[in-house]
Amino acid sequence: MLSSVVFVSEMDLQAFNQIVLPVQGRLFRLAKLFLRNREEAEDTLQEVLLRLWTKRQQLDSYHSVEALAVQMTRNLCLDKLKSQANRTTNGTTDLTTVQADDVSPYRQTELADSSALLRRIIGDLPDPQKLILHLRDVEEYSFEEIEQVTGLTVNNIRVILSRARQRVRDSYLKTNDYEAGY
Repeated sequence: MLSSVVFVSEMDLQAFNQIVLPVQGRLFRLAKLFLRNREEAEDTLQEVLLRLWTKRQQLDSYHSVEALAVQMTRNLCLDKLKSQANRTTNGTTDLTTVQADDVSPYRQTELADSSALLRRIIGDLPDPQKLILHLRDVEEYSFEEIEQVTGLTVNNIRVILSRARQRVRDSYLKTNDYEAGY
């Protein structure tokens, strides 16, 4: 009888691995987007995975386990940000790192500066815009998948995404125009 219990646990682990672990990278990147700190993002990811593991028996009742996992990650990140409102951000970069031999050091510096500026601009977006921009443009979710994650209508998602992109574009151009004036 004990062997059947172990078999069921192994089946649970196998099903969990097939359902949840493929989205682990997306969850980490989302947590890092919100928290701007690798260690806190890893902790958040572990907490989400633990919560999903404890709910593994009910995962079949959800329409999209990935949407549930993204929502859990987002909520945990927002909770952490609220509890640590005055915490300083970590400035490590991993959005775009250019290490090609054929790119000049000047161009590498220029690209790194642009990347840092874009990260700062995106980081300053309101949370709904930041989330939708990340899900659509970084994680390449469809509008329907974003609808499942956020509970917003597709039209509302399109409007928020458009406003986020416009805000990023305007801020980027304004900063570059200002810097070019020197």
